[in-house]
Amino acid sequence: MSQPSAPALQLSQLGFRAGGASILQGLDLEVGNGEFVGIIGPNGAGKTTLFNLLSGLLRPTEGSMRLTGRDLGGFPPATIARLGIGRTFQTSLLFGAMPAIENVRIAAQARLGGSLRWWHRPRRTDRAFADAMHALEAVGLADLAGRPAAAFSHGDKRKLELAILVASQASVLLLDEPMAGVNSEDVPVLVKLIARLHAEGRTVLMVEHHMPVVLGLAQRVAVLHHGQLLACGEPQAVMVDQAVQEAYLGEPL
Repeated sequence: MSQPSAPALQLSQLGFRAGGASILQGLDLEVGNGEFVGIIGPNGAGKTTLFNLLSGLLRPTEGSMRLTGRDLGGFPPATIARLGIGRTFQTSLLFGAMPAIENVRIAAQARLGGSLRWWHRPRRTDRAFADAMHALEAVGLADLAGRPAAAFSHGDKRKLELAILVASQASVLLLDEPMAGVNSEDVPVLVKLIARLHAEGRTVLMVEHHMPVVLGLAQRVAVLHHGQLLACGEPQAVMVDQAVQEAYLGEPL
């Protein structure tokens, strides 16, 4: 009989302290392969800190993090990215002066183990160039491949960030407020795109304040409050949980 595969992510008693303050504490969470988990909570609950830990920008002061059974503790961001965790940020971190294709090609090139000499013009026959074009096509930006990222609308910048994740072939996506600052008419397009990336087999953790988006995409919702996991379960059940309602008192769900 075959053994069950390890969960995509396994967090055990995960904690982070800074300057004597406990930002995260005792966090236990398992995310199955191909699962979509929404991470919600009031401001200051520790959501972005969690993503910073998972992506290697911070190191846990307590507990452990495992990616498909492999301990991530102590790995730098570049190593974690190569292992399959991709991340977007609340504020776009794109090379604004560079064309979209170059922003994406760098991610493909890093995955392939090639040089990161972005100042050398790539040949269109390069594998990284081809992969970057495929990623741009996947998010509907192929026609804008030559446009500088700074000239993109906010919604298209979010799409470009997703294209970078596609090119990196990340198996676990950490999406930090992908709808932040996006015009209302762009939200359904991004939702559909994120849903498709998930349907292709990727594991997704998404921090998002736009509750209709969370409820429409997530299979489970995890609620952080004061750095602790307050509740985790199916979205509708979590939303009617009394402790969750009290945690959000004064803030719209």
